[in-house]
Amino acid sequence: MAIQRYVRFETKTGPAMGLFKKDLVYRIKGDLFGKHTVAEKGIALSKLKLLEPIAANKVFAVGQNYLSHLGDRPVPSKPEMFYKPRTSLIPSGAPIVIPTEAEDVHSEGELVLIIGKRIKRADKAAAAKAIWGVTCGNDVSDRNWQRGPGKDVQWWRAKGCDTFGPLGPIAVRGLDHSHLLLTTRINGEIVQQQRTSDLIFDTATVVSFISQFVTLEPGDLIYTGTPGNTRKMGPGDVVEVEIEGIGTLRNPVVAE
Repeated sequence: MAIQRYVRFETKTGPAMGLFKKDLVYRIKGDLFGKHTVAEKGIALSKLKLLEPIAANKVFAVGQNYLSHLGDRPVPSKPEMFYKPRTSLIPSGAPIVIPTEAEDVHSEGELVLIIGKRIKRADKAAAAKAIWGVTCGNDVSDRNWQRGPGKDVQWWRAKGCDTFGPLGPIAVRGLDHSHLLLTTRINGEIVQQQRTSDLIFDTATVVSFISQFVTLEPGDLIYTGTPGNTRKMGPGDVVEVEIEGIGTLRNPVVAE
């Protein structure tokens, strides 16, 4: 399959999807994951306000999926999954808002999978075919609420606060995502860099595992884990997550 790039953007009648080619966006009508048509006339990307590239259904994330991120923790025997709420998602350019009560908020650059088929109890081969495309994500996390003195029983706010799920700016289909360089920068300084080939559980394994217990549907998203050590960020910072072949997700950080 040839590589295809998609964006989601605002219109007067609501969000719309478009096929992105050479600085032009060709509006899509119909089901992105099924039958649809593509407009013959394009609109300049510069004239559009981009949204998250997918209107998400469910949002999953994998914890501890790079050896470099484990520290002294044991290697997990299975993908360690958690949910992020849809309300955490924001597009590239939108601000990450740090709640007043948050104490130790970190960025986590990640490859994000986009599911395009409904699957249940899928094997790895079927799971791989269900991955429609990929994009960039940032699994913003407050370490105090996650595992510090103020930790909660669940990671509902550590990783689920409003704006804690930057996503985008482009969804890419047909890209071999098994060996892509992922780079996270804060104010231009590289703070994370590793290839997706270093995932402990590859993408098909993760998708297959989830599907054993939760039915996956078109529009579901899976943040696949972050590498290395992460760094605290604060108001005034700008965080970038760049994945080769996809693009750069860029978000400023502000106080509530």
